Amino acid sequence: MPDWGAELVVDEELARRLLGQFPELEIESLRPFAQGWDYTIWLVNEEWAFRFPRREVAVSGVRREIAVLPQLAPLLPLPVPAPVFVGEPADGFPWPFFGSALLPGRELGEAALAEPARVEIGRSLARFLRRLHEAEVAHDLPADANRRADMSARVPKTREQLRELETAGIWQRPAAVERLLESAEELPASEAAAIVHGDLHFRQVLVADDETPTGVIDWVDVCRSDPAIDLSMLWSYIPPEGRDIFLAEYGPVGEEQLLRARVVALSLSAALALYGHAEGFPTVAREALCGLSRTAG
Repeated sequence: MPDWGAELVVDEELARRLLGQFPELEIESLRPFAQGWDYTIWLVNEEWAFRFPRREVAVSGVRREIAVLPQLAPLLPLPVPAPVFVGEPADGFPWPFFGSALLPGRELGEAALAEPARVEIGRSLARFLRRLHEAEVAHDLPADANRRADMSARVPKTREQLRELETAGIWQRPAAVERLLESAEELPASEAAAIVHGDLHFRQVLVADDETPTGVIDWVDVCRSDPAIDLSMLWSYIPPEGRDIFLAEYGPVGEEQLLRARVVALSLSAALALYGHAEGFPTVAREALCGLSRTAG
């Protein structure tokens, strides 16, 4: 089981000290807002979300976010957390950090949308991803260090994640999943390379009370890879009756890409189910397990 604890915790005292780098920002209120694998987020004046890395492995991704998100933001049909305030390492905190305008809405998993609303989310997400995967930026983005599109690496990792779920008694894979993984192992190396979010799932998409998407967050894995790795929600979040609608909005996707996306969907859903179970987030665990079942078909 992964260790979800932070390597470095930014408490209120440290947050206030780091925010002192911005004399133009008068702090009227400050409160903890969210945390995940990569970040602790503090909310300033109910307006600015400051993301502080929680572990060293995320720092290179933070630097990419700082460099790339201001270039991507005007190209995309949904808001992203483009940095407005960029902080430098300081005593007690050795890494860069940034603040962006707070995006409204809540995570898709918290919204618990019905099937018709999920279809519409899929339609909007497809438009967003088409624009993202067509985009170009001046920054030289690296290839995906996690090799998500490389089935020789992703399939064994997915099997390991599924075994952890089974050992914990959380989910039991149907036989069809192993047949799917065996097929994916036979895929050749992908030569496709576009700008990708890299870690897109139901916690990274925000939605308003009227069930419309309000933003896509957590770009610490932004890189170049096969666009298939961003299409996992086609399998894990969108109901079967919405998949053709998604693909009509997004554009042509080959069978090999659909298979890669399906394996990534299994991998991400398994990781989120383990996280939700271990950390006591039942909403996350429940949505992730539903995603596994949808993807398994």
